[in-house]
Amino acid sequence: MYRQGDVLIVPVAEEAVPAHAVEAAGDERDARGRLVLALGEVTGHAHAVRGPGRLVREGGPFGPMLLHLPQGGRVVHEEHAAIPLPQGWFRVIRQREYIPGAVRIVAD
Repeated sequence: MYRQGDVLIVPVAEEAVPAHAVEAAGDERDARGRLVLALGEVTGHAHAVRGPGRLVREGGPFGPMLLHLPQGGRVVHEEHAAIPLPQGWFRVIRQREYIPGAVRIVAD
C-alpha cells in the first residue's frame, strides 16, 4: 500500500479488476506526458505517474480509478517524495471528507 498526500494506491490482483471498469474519460496525461491521478485545485500541483500505463474507472462519481503499470512507474508530486511502484494493477483512492449535507473529494 502506498500513500502520497490525499491519494492512496493499493495493489490489486489482475483478477480483481472488474469487467465493467472503463477507460477513464478525457485525456489523463498532462503537458509533460504524466498520467495524472489527482490535480490540486488550489496549487495546480499533480499526483502523477511517469512511465507507460493507463487508468480505468469504476462507475459513480466517487468510483475509484484503477491504474495499470505494465513496466512499473513512479508517482511524483511537486511537494512530496517520489514513490516507485512495481508493475501491476493498483486501485487509486482519493481521500474524501464529509461536510454537512455532502461528501466531497479532498483537494490540495
